[in-house]
Amino acid sequence: MSWAAVVLAGGRGSRLGGVDKAAVVVDGRTLLDHVLDAVASARQTVVVGPRRDDVPRVTWAREDPPGGGPLAGLAAGLAHVDAEVVVVLAVDQPGVTRSTVDRLLAAVGDTGAVLVDDGGRLQWLTGAWRTEALRRALPTDPRDVSMRSVLGPLDPAPVVARPGEAHDIDTPHDLT
Repeated sequence: MSWAAVVLAGGRGSRLGGVDKAAVVVDGRTLLDHVLDAVASARQTVVVGPRRDDVPRVTWAREDPPGGGPLAGLAAGLAHVDAEVVVVLAVDQPGVTRSTVDRLLAAVGDTGAVLVDDGGRLQWLTGAWRTEALRRALPTDPRDVSMRSVLGPLDPAPVVARPGEAHDIDTPHDLT
C-alpha cells in the first residue's frame, strides 16, 4: 500500500510556556525526530509547522493562517499528499513508533483507523486514513474546527494503544 505521512507540528505550545514542541528533547532526541522515525518508511512526509533547515527529505507546509488549529494543519498537509493512505500524527507523542504506524495502517479499512488510549478515548491526532475520505470530509474553512467533529463521522477502526503510545507532551509535568 502506498502511504504518506502528515506530521502536525504547528501548535503554539501554550501549555508548555510557548515553546516549540517539535524542538523539545525527550530521551536525547527532539519530538520531531521521534515522529519522523515512526514514519520513516512513508513514501512522502509532510511536516506542517515552522520550517527547519536541519530536517532533510520532508515537504514543509503551513496552515493558513498559522495557528488555525490541527484540522487546518491537516488540510495544509493533505494539499501535498498524492498517496492512497495518509498517516496523521501530532509531533508531541514520543511513544508512537513504527509498530504503532504499522498497526494503524493494517486497520485502515474503508475510511481510517485511530489510536485509542487506555481510557478508551480516540486519539484523533494519531491515525491512518484513506486520503480521499479525509479530503471529502474536510470543511471549506477548517480553521478552529475540531478534528473529532470532522473525523468522527468517518467511523474509523479503533487501534488499542500499547503502554506509552498515546502519551502526549502538553505540559511541563508531561515531560517528567
